[in-house]
Amino acid sequence: MSRNHLPLISLLAANAISMVGNVVAMIAIPWFVLETSGSAARTGLVGFFTILPVVLAGLLGGALIDRLGYRRTSILADLASGACVALIPLLHATLGLHFWQLIVLVFLGALLDAPGGTARSALVPDLAAQAGMPIERAASAAQVIERGSRLVGAPVAGLLIGVMGTASVLWLDAASFLVSAVLVGACVAAPPARPRPATEAYLHEWKAGLAFLRTDRLILTIVVVVMLTNFLDAAISGVILPVYVKEVFGSPVNLGLILAASGGGAMLGALGYGLVGHRLSRRGTFVTLFIFASLQLWAFALFLPLPALLTVVFACSVGAGPLNPILDAVAYEHIPADMRGRVLGTITAGAWLAMPLGVLLGGVFTEQLGVRAVLVVIALAYLATTLSMAALPAMRGMDRRIPALGTT
Repeated sequence: MSRNHLPLISLLAANAISMVGNVVAMIAIPWFVLETSGSAARTGLVGFFTILPVVLAGLLGGALIDRLGYRRTSILADLASGACVALIPLLHATLGLHFWQLIVLVFLGALLDAPGGTARSALVPDLAAQAGMPIERAASAAQVIERGSRLVGAPVAGLLIGVMGTASVLWLDAASFLVSAVLVGACVAAPPARPRPATEAYLHEWKAGLAFLRTDRLILTIVVVVMLTNFLDAAISGVILPVYVKEVFGSPVNLGLILAASGGGAMLGALGYGLVGHRLSRRGTFVTLFIFASLQLWAFALFLPLPALLTVVFACSVGAGPLNPILDAVAYEHIPADMRGRVLGTITAGAWLAMPLGVLLGGVFTEQLGVRAVLVVIALAYLATTLSMAALPAMRGMDRRIPALGTT
């Protein structure tokens, strides 16, 4: 491993550690609510306050990321978010943890975690250029880390919840933030500072990020489409899937296995795209694989036995693996280096905008209609949304490759 590759590898390692902890929390907190209240609606409410701060931080905090610097923001966000997560098991073990307190801590933890993820993403183009790596390969590596975290974190979470209980498992999540902060601080140097207007107001910088997004039809189209599919995904992952597993299989271990199958398949798909993606049509690959990935919802709606369900989830998730690397590569090529924080943050906010509502409505409709009926409706809506992408003219711009703006 050359010295030029060390910063990028260290950044990816920091992401891996932090994301594994987040996957553990993603399973532990909904299961904790279901165990203590038995309410899908309450589970949806917690999911709502997990996602809402990501939207707020992405929309309003991007200019702050650009001002503080990507490396510094990553470190500070990890430390602050880890402290919030640690308070959950601490209160549970001492004074007692009320439901409203859990919501507050979940909200603050997600609010502080989001800028760190955006900052690490903003570092990728510069570190990839330093390592002499194609942007598709670097974006795929980042997604392999994210998907691999599900493969590792999900079954470990299901096992640990059964052995240790949800409160104790959250200590592991808090520790992961600390390790991530130390790794970035020790091994990732800050990119060279770029000139910035000394008197530029924060509100002006924020508006500049929105204006950039409005003028790029391709990025704006992608945000709208992903916002619709994320609305459906949020209902599935935040409420429907935990309720489904509890009703059908009755064990958090099986929830972990399903998420692990999803993460493993997507990791394999991202690995494959990292090897050959720079030779493929981005638009054709993106649309075809998005449609294929959505077909796994029918396996849940049919209530397949666990082995068959895991097989379908894994296969369809292979198709999901290249989706985010393609989107990231397009974004890195279009966004100026000194605007990555605010534009990537705004993109994240737009993509996640409908997710709090998706989780909230997912909980309500699951209680009212039952899990099978909701799954069928979501599967039909997902198929219609992904098929529509083939007819959108702006999507043709995905195949126009340009150098990542501002890389060194």
